[in-house]
Amino acid sequence: MDQKTSATEWFMEGCRYDLLDPQSDKAIEAYKKSIIFDPTLTAAYVNLGFIYLQREDYDWALICLRRVVELEPKNPEAYNNLGYVYEKMERLGSARQMYEQALALNPKNVEAILNIGHISELEGNYFNAVQHYQKAIEVDSHAVSPRFFLALLYDHHDMFDEAVREYQDILEMNPSHVNTLFNLGNLHVHLGDCNKAMTFFKQVLIFDPNHAEAWNNLGSIYEVMEKDEEAITAYQKSLSLNPFQEEANVNLAQSQYRQYCTNPDESKKEEIVRRLYFVLSINPQKKRAQKLLDELMAGKT
Repeated sequence: MDQKTSATEWFMEGCRYDLLDPQSDKAIEAYKKSIIFDPTLTAAYVNLGFIYLQREDYDWALICLRRVVELEPKNPEAYNNLGYVYEKMERLGSARQMYEQALALNPKNVEAILNIGHISELEGNYFNAVQHYQKAIEVDSHAVSPRFFLALLYDHHDMFDEAVREYQDILEMNPSHVNTLFNLGNLHVHLGDCNKAMTFFKQVLIFDPNHAEAWNNLGSIYEVMEKDEEAITAYQKSLSLNPFQEEANVNLAQSQYRQYCTNPDESKKEEIVRRLYFVLSINPQKKRAQKLLDELMAGKT
């Protein structure tokens, strides 16, 4: 069996391990063996690099993805990937250089344009970020991601009219874009329009019934509307999907506490106390949980 064939077989073995058990040591070992047989097999370096990224082992990710750039110096994607490693290492200047190199190789590379915009955003350069996101939209007017990046930037800077406009443009292109629907729900909560917020969160759950945060936020709206039973049901659904959410646990405890104040029940009290202790075991600084626990233990009703 020749070297190339052996390299390919070990690479495919790595892909199988990667599929069955992502980030596994067996996948890493198989990819490394493929590289021993063929030191120019870029796909193996790429896959290794992303495994190390997922493991947050950025030094090894850097070694692997830097090798890809050496092997494919004309490939914009190689520079985008290497830039992302630098970004995760908080070496923003180096990340920008890699993204700019990707853009130099392909001036219409939307990913590189967005990446440079994101670096500008991380550096606090709002206007440069906006310019790059708008440039990405000009390059590919049918792409959703540039509009989402721009909407998110407006949203974070409380430019709600501009954010809503971009979000609405996204929904015209893709009515089932869950992140946009979710963000619009949060935006309308911030604006105090619970009915609109509820509409968006319910739409999220149509397209993604297992969206734990949407269930939690829907519960919060029911709570504001003084619909405690509906709120509790929504919180419980959220926690069935992700039991480690601090906010959802405290929200559920708060709703159950109100019921307990109306109809004291020791078993219910014990359940609330256990829930609050659980939250505090995750985050001892959770003030809402500690305050509610203090009230409950002091017997305030």
